Amino acid sequence: MTTLIESEDHKALRNAVAALGTRHGRNHVREQLWSEAGKLGYLGVNLPEAYGGGGGGIAELSIVLEELGAAGAPLLMLIVSPAICGTVIARFGTEEQKRQWLPGLADGTRTMAFGITEPDAGSNSHRITTTARRDGADWLLTGRKVFVSGVDIADATLIVGRTEDARTGRLKPCLFIVPRDAPGFGRRKIDMELAAQEKQFELTLDDVRLPAEALVGDEDAGLLQLFAGLNPERIMTAAFAIGMGRYAIGKAVEYARDRTVFKSPIGAHQAIAHPLAQAHIDLELARLMMQRAAHLYDAGDDAGAGEAANMAKYAAGEACAKAVDQAVHTLGGNGLTREFGLASLITAARVARIAPVSREMILNYVSHQTLGLPKSY
Repeated sequence: MTTLIESEDHKALRNAVAALGTRHGRNHVREQLWSEAGKLGYLGVNLPEAYGGGGGGIAELSIVLEELGAAGAPLLMLIVSPAICGTVIARFGTEEQKRQWLPGLADGTRTMAFGITEPDAGSNSHRITTTARRDGADWLLTGRKVFVSGVDIADATLIVGRTEDARTGRLKPCLFIVPRDAPGFGRRKIDMELAAQEKQFELTLDDVRLPAEALVGDEDAGLLQLFAGLNPERIMTAAFAIGMGRYAIGKAVEYARDRTVFKSPIGAHQAIAHPLAQAHIDLELARLMMQRAAHLYDAGDDAGAGEAANMAKYAAGEACAKAVDQAVHTLGGNGLTREFGLASLITAARVARIAPVSREMILNYVSHQTLGLPKSY
């Protein structure tokens, strides 16, 4: 049963991370904040203590990202490096892979990107064409990936490929650690309108030769290992969106208290106050679902976490977009100025509705998996 009362440890973590985020603020330097958060143990709070982590789970890591976002200093790579890659390696990696990667992922001295999306596959992970074939003891990996965050600052990328099942001839998903300097591993920065410190890349893999130990987990595990990373990704994206929404509402409330027109603060008018109150309610409701999803995942209920993580991501994305829009509208023309730092969130808030899975695909998931309705595809 998910507790609705936050533990004292979680409250203390929330307050400490909020203080860190506030010190760095909206104009933070990513490298400095990442380094300090790593030294304080926040980046690896979900990773096993035996490998330098905090011994917590996605519940704790989502608090870190939410509070940094609420302070205007979100770290997108928290979703990727410790949440997806760290979790997958901690659950399925070999002892050598754990020793090699987890301590660095935990203290921030190493980072790992995650490549799943392909130009022609979109949201259909069953159409992934990046393939791995054996060549003696090695693997040869060939394919393309798009919208991969932070490849330029990552030591390696966890690539989702497919291998052929010798028994059935069917392709099944597998995960490979590809070092950034591997021969045949190329990257091209995608020109994005979105202003973010973490850049997006298209990757090409041209017969990238990898040793046998580059394979993470069991070659036959397939979707189990993949979704072990995708559920935390959805939960953390919800945290990212909730933090962003809280930041926007905080700025709008501050402005509405101080801005006086017609002899009273604009926040005294219900046309201003009520939409902000509604946005706050929606964010709080999304947070409850996010906490439920994190609880289920950390308890080992992957199936239950899948449903809740999708719902949390959907609710948080919608709440964030509405919160940012209302915040900008509250400030009027000032909401579009660089001084107040809200206008750039209009584009960023859209990301929470699109990535890593669109709102429509989540509705598909719920209609099929939860409601039992027939598929249209």
